[in-house]
Amino acid sequence: MSMQSKAWWQKPLRVIQTNLQVKDTRLIHPEKLAEQLAEMGANTIVFNVGGIYAWYATEVAFHTRNEYLPQGDLLQEVIEACHKRNLKFVARFDFSKAEDRIFLQKPQWFARDPQGEPITVGSKRPGPWSLLMSTCINSGYRNEEVAIPVLDEVMTKYDIDGIFFNAPHFVPCFCDHCKKKYREVYGRELPADAQDYEPSWASKCLYDNMNKIYSFIKQKNKDIPMILYYSLYRDNLFEREKTADILCTEPQDVLSLGHKQIPEFWKPALCMKLGRSLPHKPNPFGIVHSSPGMDWRHTGLPTAEYLFWLSQIPANGGNIWHSLTGIPDTIGDKRILRTVATVNHMVQKTEQEMEDAVSFAQVAVMWNGGRSAEGWVEGLINKQIPFEVLLEEQAALERLRSFKVVVIPEQFTYTQEFVNQLSAYVKQGGKVIVEGNIPGEFPEMYDLAGIHRDVYTSEYLIASYLRFEGEHNPLQKNLEDTELLAHRGKVVYCKPKDGVKVLATLVPPFSPLESVGAPPERASLPVPRTDIPLCTMNPYGQGIALFLPFSLSHLINEFKLEEHYMLLANVIDTLLGEDKFIEVTNYQGLQLTVFKKGRQFIIHLVNGAGRRPLTTNIPLYHIKIKLKLSPGESVHRVRQLISDRDAMFIQEGQQLEVTLPELKVWESLLIEW
Repeated sequence: MSMQSKAWWQKPLRVIQTNLQVKDTRLIHPEKLAEQLAEMGANTIVFNVGGIYAWYATEVAFHTRNEYLPQGDLLQEVIEACHKRNLKFVARFDFSKAEDRIFLQKPQWFARDPQGEPITVGSKRPGPWSLLMSTCINSGYRNEEVAIPVLDEVMTKYDIDGIFFNAPHFVPCFCDHCKKKYREVYGRELPADAQDYEPSWASKCLYDNMNKIYSFIKQKNKDIPMILYYSLYRDNLFEREKTADILCTEPQDVLSLGHKQIPEFWKPALCMKLGRSLPHKPNPFGIVHSSPGMDWRHTGLPTAEYLFWLSQIPANGGNIWHSLTGIPDTIGDKRILRTVATVNHMVQKTEQEMEDAVSFAQVAVMWNGGRSAEGWVEGLINKQIPFEVLLEEQAALERLRSFKVVVIPEQFTYTQEFVNQLSAYVKQGGKVIVEGNIPGEFPEMYDLAGIHRDVYTSEYLIASYLRFEGEHNPLQKNLEDTELLAHRGKVVYCKPKDGVKVLATLVPPFSPLESVGAPPERASLPVPRTDIPLCTMNPYGQGIALFLPFSLSHLINEFKLEEHYMLLANVIDTLLGEDKFIEVTNYQGLQLTVFKKGRQFIIHLVNGAGRRPLTTNIPLYHIKIKLKLSPGESVHRVRQLISDRDAMFIQEGQQLEVTLPELKVWESLLIEW
């Protein structure tokens, strides 16, 4: 698609969202605000318009007008000021809550708890506020009686460019609307406990609500895009995409959870990878709020942490979306404004090259939102192995064939169709890694793994080890001085078929946990070697299946020992073999992504070295990037897009080596032939 034929929302976007506080309404000066946001590098703003409060003189019944609005039409003035500076204006709506006065008049619109009581939000909030009540997603308020009339009113009166819904999600509700709908959909009564809902219930309710709204918007003005959330966990990505033009997600860095529960360092990267798994959709938005938690929303993230977190979004092909509390004049933590401007200006230096670029990764991880999948993600990122994520529904043979290696984490849910596609993929030359137990109802998977079907699962093993088997074992690369690797967890006891190579075996526990340390005189291994496999490699058709009858992802998640990361990297390298495209100096915390545009490659490096939350961005030095080129390819130039200088490189035959002298936060390398 040419740039001229694209809609504005299909082009690179830098969004700033001003989460407005009603008491600050009179501090909003439209011309000044638009100028400030433009100077901070935005080309799109998201501004409060309707829902909980109307930021204009609404005439829709039960749509609460912001009582602090000044004379005139503030919304119109803001839109005009933005358009004067070529800023697109996205209208933000939130119909998830409404004031208690509306509840008193229309109680049937509101969500109920299992006891039938309305759900009040912030009842203990200090200050002279009216109560807010949660609305039911299946009620008239969120549909034909308030939400759609409000959208009609705004789209008729104002020249908005896009529509975004805050907090559109399903909340458990036990009102009569929901009970009736549940009976109609599932043929049984709504459970009294939300834990017992049908798995599809929440997604269906959201889909039905958003489908009505999306259909209305497209009927009213097909050129106005609608933006809708998707989730990395517990969501139906395919239902979300049907009711939106652009998808967004919030990889929030919630430090207020406490150090032991802060989000994983890879969260923004993975969120963007999942959103980009829909190739026909525009690049997803990554929304990052500026605070270390909504309970501290009036202060900012530490600058080093904030820079690292934000940089992952464009480096993984997403559109950056900054969510702020207030406007620049009311934000007391000026670090926020500087960081937003810094990242936006960095993005500007890369977006021309990144527009229409496609991810170039040789590895795919089947994503199910489970801990095992997370362990593989962590290992791949920390070993700088470019990868993408696929959902089970996306695993068509044609899609699988675009990857050299496919990883199936433990506890992945198999279907017959997936097994069929996977078998065909390997037969045609693909490489697959299967971790953990194989469901007994899929005998083809046992044939693929190269094991007999008589298997059973061990107890949880402690004080056990993994032993490398055979000379020149590829899994032992850089671990040659290590005879045993630490192991803990369950093992699938299995017997390999003839012709299957065993690369690692189990050394069983030498002691129960209470006596591992004493007495040392009795610490010898009672059984130093077994034939119980912990890694097998089976030629299958033209491809290879590597089976791990234990949970490598569990070891990475729980212990984060370097040897487990190295084992994961060696497993991948063993299967890639001579086809391995890229190798980078390994630093813990360094992230690598690769994109291709025409014949050019764009390589992103993001530096997250150090203990999180990062207090400073620790520079990494002398990073070497080695690429394997196709025969006859000759590199003309390597540019550092963000620092705006040429990079040093050497090409010898099909081997290209680029040296990056220093990496502070984020750099993007453009390789030109």
